[in-house]
Amino acid sequence: MNMKAPLSKALIIKINLVFLACFLIAYAGLLLRPSTSVYHENAASIVVCSSRECKAGGEIKMKAELKNPVVNDTRKMIKHELPSFLDTMEKGSNSKIGMVNMEDENTSDWSKHGHIIIPVEFEKVSDLFEWKDLFPPWIDEEEEVVVPKCPKIPMPIFDNYSNMDMIVAKLPCKYPEEGWGRDVFRVQVHLVVANLVVKRGKKGLNGKTKVVFLSKCRPMVELFRCDDLIKQEGDWWYYQLDVVRLEQKVSLPIGSCNLALPFWGKEMSEVYDVSNIKSIRKTPKREVAYATVVHSSEDYVCGALALAQSLLKTGTKHDLLLLLDISISEPKREALIKAGWKLRFIDRIRNPRAKNKTYNEYNYSKFRLWQLTDYDKIIFVDSDIIVLRNIDFLFYLPQLSATGNSRSIFNSGLMVIEPSNCTFDMFMQRTKDVISYNGGDQGFLNEVFVWWHRLPRRINFLKDFWTKKNGISLKDHWYGADPPILYTIHYLGLKPWMCYRDYDCNWNVLEYHEYANDNAHWRWWKFHDTMDENLQKYCGLSRLDIIRLEWMRNKAEKLGFKNEHWRINVTDPRRLV
Repeated sequence: MNMKAPLSKALIIKINLVFLACFLIAYAGLLLRPSTSVYHENAASIVVCSSRECKAGGEIKMKAELKNPVVNDTRKMIKHELPSFLDTMEKGSNSKIGMVNMEDENTSDWSKHGHIIIPVEFEKVSDLFEWKDLFPPWIDEEEEVVVPKCPKIPMPIFDNYSNMDMIVAKLPCKYPEEGWGRDVFRVQVHLVVANLVVKRGKKGLNGKTKVVFLSKCRPMVELFRCDDLIKQEGDWWYYQLDVVRLEQKVSLPIGSCNLALPFWGKEMSEVYDVSNIKSIRKTPKREVAYATVVHSSEDYVCGALALAQSLLKTGTKHDLLLLLDISISEPKREALIKAGWKLRFIDRIRNPRAKNKTYNEYNYSKFRLWQLTDYDKIIFVDSDIIVLRNIDFLFYLPQLSATGNSRSIFNSGLMVIEPSNCTFDMFMQRTKDVISYNGGDQGFLNEVFVWWHRLPRRINFLKDFWTKKNGISLKDHWYGADPPILYTIHYLGLKPWMCYRDYDCNWNVLEYHEYANDNAHWRWWKFHDTMDENLQKYCGLSRLDIIRLEWMRNKAEKLGFKNEHWRINVTDPRRLV
């Protein structure tokens, strides 16, 4: 009996120690448990996702859709007062609201507007992911060296979600930081929402899907058109989105690191089968047209005449619209009509940052294109371009489709746009705060439409876009190819009709040598000679033009330019005015 008491005490002590150890382990586990926000920030290191499944610890992850409203920790979450327009929306008994990038928001008040709140999970892009990865300055379009590839932007696993009555998203906004519009995470959130609308958004009676954004910055007009904006209240933006238009957008490559469409097969001269475009993109609901703009002087009338004639020779049946002001004389207006243009008179728009009497003083007049709302789509073509092959298939592409220029920007000399009065109004509101990198319309438009679709450079072949070797363009043979390889030639620098027809006068000006190409020059004059003589006479030279050309020739001779174009005997009859 005396032996049993010590044994019982030892056993009790051991049991107490075990309980104490379990308590300490449980307590430490509670202290060290990661919060929900930390989990989301480091989801990439915990969860391995693919396009079809998302695995955690070797098991298929449960569907993200929750059957009950999520109650957030209000002590750690931001709470925004909900917009009053929510009270005017139709509410169903089992409505579902998808929440995108709302992890740090208190969403408890949303439960009264929808019985089921669905957090949409996706892996945030790396901070090392830069804009130039999506919109590189140059890609090997002909795939002569490397096949261009776009980096992937992580998306939700859409199969994990059922249809949603409304989608709510918080958009990143770094304004007024420089380059705030080119934030990759900002684009990612926009694309998550756009894809949810297309894949999981319920259409209302009007065929549109409801989306609400929380952001100090306007949502990207490239994806969410201002025409679809129903109401703005503070930082809240309410849209009813045209799913068909948005579906077209998300079907295109992400960024411009791939061409919007492959316009040819393995053989570079192969004509692209446009039926491939038509099969996946519906014909525009309303009319489409080509358009150009001539204002402030008559210097580009000759170019506009050639442009219209070149478009018609490709067989297009669409309207040709020319926007002009009162600076164009009556005889030249009549010539433009005979060439094929339908005239639309405009008031010029001054660039508030331009100096008086400079070339870009009124180039914001191009914004008038967005007022052509009796047309669904416009292909804008600069009047210093001639079209060699039919480009009607571009009407199946969305705004904004264009060729690359340099860096991560597009060239505005040929682009697909969608007229909209509210887009035009937005331009006018931003003319003073948007800083154009080149002081012109191209720089402005690149700040508004940072998300664009890359067309092959052959659609808008810049003279001279290609690097030169020994003074000869590496793609020089393309200019004279017959049948044509290029769809258009864009005459940068001094224009062909502003030079003697004998040679490209860009050779006489050192800073214009990069634009000089005799084959391209002769191609324009070859086309000029096919026009009616009654149109050709509007491509003459004035005495002042001849004095300028002779001055450039003399200067080139004095500087001793090795190309020696200044030695060429001029036979152009326009020299004898």
